[in-house]
Amino acid sequence: MNQIFSQLKQKYQTGSLVEKLIFVNIIVFILTYFIGGVGSFFYNQNNFFLDWFSLPANLSYFIERPWTVVTYGFLHGDFFHLLFNLIYLFFIGNLFLDYFTPKKLLNFYLMGTIFGGVLFLVSYNYFPALQNTRATLVGASSGIMAILVGLTTYMPNYELKFRFIGFVKLWIVTLIFIGIDLISLSDNNTGGHLAHLGGALYGFLAIYYGTSFKISNPFKKLFQKKSPLKTAYKSKTNKKADTTHDTQQKINVILDKISKSGYESLSKDEKDFLFQQGKK
Repeated sequence: MNQIFSQLKQKYQTGSLVEKLIFVNIIVFILTYFIGGVGSFFYNQNNFFLDWFSLPANLSYFIERPWTVVTYGFLHGDFFHLLFNLIYLFFIGNLFLDYFTPKKLLNFYLMGTIFGGVLFLVSYNYFPALQNTRATLVGASSGIMAILVGLTTYMPNYELKFRFIGFVKLWIVTLIFIGIDLISLSDNNTGGHLAHLGGALYGFLAIYYGTSFKISNPFKKLFQKKSPLKTAYKSKTNKKADTTHDTQQKINVILDKISKSGYESLSKDEKDFLFQQGKK
């Protein structure tokens, strides 16, 4: 048994961020339905683990458990819910890592989860048809949707190969997923589809507006040490501003080329340039 745990620990430590996210989701699923199930005998609830970590539509419950706007993104309703989400995460996440850093992937996963959760809460407490409806939200889909839409916004004409179909452009695949969510808003999983759309919104905004779209931490200054010495800063030179402008112009030209002719039409220098910019 110890050897098994050692192998799993080593696999986790040496794995990519996508593999680590998959690992965490599986562990949380096991905890949910084994530890949570046993605990229900003592707490007289269906599953206290789900109750404390899934996102409730009721604002009063949410205020008592604010962490659920993040933790719901690691919970799943059943085995097939988990399986399909992890399959999507594996393929889309690894493709994302070909062009962006692991840190950016984690940011998209978590922020997509938060955006999906916020849209879920707002919808169930604002729209008359959903008010006073008892609902909870679980699943990694909103975080995965943020990754997919972000990647699509970055290179819409990238082609995916499907067995029996052939090559299909990424923007078409993404449009199908979003279309399914839109036409399925009235079914039994309204909250889930709303969360998908919230994650998709973050993915689009984060790439389309780039570095200008940032959500700052309001508590950041509380944890910063104040220096007793005052430091004088020189104003930025025009040369630095010109360099930034030229870089952005070059990025726009390359993205325009991708949208017209596809990623493969880029030269090696252009691909290297995009890769370096994606790391920033």
